[in-house]
Amino acid sequence: MGSDSFSNVKTLQEALDIIESLPENQQEDLINILKKRLIERKREILASTIKDAREEYDMGKIKKGSVDDLLKDISE
Repeated sequence: MGSDSFSNVKTLQEALDIIESLPENQQEDLINILKKRLIERKREILASTIKDAREEYDMGKIKKGSVDDLLKDISE
């Protein structure tokens, strides 16, 4: 394991130690905050992906079709 990996593991363990020292209600609050932030980050990534796909579609880089159309395009 490289020194950066060890440092990251050590830092994570230190963070866990601090979290475990918190009262249970604060640990639960932290979990809820982290879950909400993860959901928001995933939502932002999805929105960006959708925006990019729409732009590519508008520029003609993406086309609609059925699965059969896709398989036909792949085999050509």
